[in-house]
Amino acid sequence: MKNIIVFILFFAALTFTAQAQDDLFGKTSKLPPRKGFIIGVNGNFDNPAGDMAKRFGLSYRVGGQVLYKLKSNWVWGAKVDFIIGSKIKEDSLLINLKDNYGMVNGQDGNKVFLTTRELGYMIGLQAGKIINISKTSSDNGIMFLTSVGFLQHKINIYNKDQNVATLKGDYRKGYDRLTNGLFLEEYVSYNYFANNGLINFNIGLDFMAGFTKGRRDYLYDVMRPDNNSRIDILFGIRGGWYIPMFKRKSEEFFFE
Repeated sequence: MKNIIVFILFFAALTFTAQAQDDLFGKTSKLPPRKGFIIGVNGNFDNPAGDMAKRFGLSYRVGGQVLYKLKSNWVWGAKVDFIIGSKIKEDSLLINLKDNYGMVNGQDGNKVFLTTRELGYMIGLQAGKIINISKTSSDNGIMFLTSVGFLQHKINIYNKDQNVATLKGDYRKGYDRLTNGLFLEEYVSYNYFANNGLINFNIGLDFMAGFTKGRRDYLYDVMRPDNNSRIDILFGIRGGWYIPMFKRKSEEFFFE
């Protein structure tokens, strides 16, 4: 929660600074809409819902995107996000290997504590539109961005010394809950491109629904196949930094 508050305060301060810069150094006339490529780096704080909440807790996403913006403020492009989380809710995970203290017997006879983590990724195509609300720039406003693509996640089981025989090689796949499928995502954000090119960012609310399925033929700890259909949901706060490469009248690209 502390990280989320810092995240929100940072972008709130950034928005205030950006608006102040435009007031002080902006043009007297409204900047016309520009077109060109936009490279973005993004971060998310996500809460899970649906089947995702039964397996994982709060997670984080980091990723990038490449967009192309038209003068009509329509945008399209592609994205990739990497999912990371430390809260695992699967009580049955490794239940056939753990003792009452959550430890596992190693090959050398010593007790081993295993670290588990949520890992995943999303890759997809994006399209949307910026609704201009700025008095100083035709590029700034509320963006509605839809993404569709492929989602995959699993439980990563880390055994530092590799001394648990039942978690080596393909045996590990019988525990990791590998899941994948298609996703649909909607991002509603405030987009800002400074007239002087110094500050370019986005911040908003993100909702993702994954239509996924378990992909392991057999789970050793619960002794059954993992092939059920799932609805995996993530919703939360997203923000990012832009590097725009807008075209000018000469049709050459310029980094802003």
